[in-house]
Amino acid sequence: MGEAEREEPRMAVVSLWAEDVIATAHFYRDVIGLELAAQHGNRPHFAVGGVYLVILQGRPRPAESAEPSRFPLIALAVGGFQATVDRLGGAGIRMPWGIEVDADSRWVMFHDPGGNLIEIVDPGWGGGREG
Repeated sequence: MGEAEREEPRMAVVSLWAEDVIATAHFYRDVIGLELAAQHGNRPHFAVGGVYLVILQGRPRPAESAEPSRFPLIALAVGGFQATVDRLGGAGIRMPWGIEVDADSRWVMFHDPGGNLIEIVDPGWGGGREG
């Protein structure tokens, strides 16, 4: 394949680990609002912007001696940011740092039921208006 025919690499699959795959899959479907695209055995696949998010059986392990000490595995841009934050709270998900804001964006980080550090971002944030 010549250089002119070469496609740019793009993300295809992102995997998260969870000891309770079913509970974690329900969380991503029912609380975050992702669409279940396929179920291959005990590996649910969610379609997220042309990429598959796959939940796999296992225990997540945080990075050792990480810098910064808290940085999400993935960040999801969600429409209706405040409604998503409300659903997280209603599902009993702790958001220990609350909603964080800078001049260009706002986000909230939390651990999903599998223990993975996840972030949701408001794609419509403009320094004070709801997206």
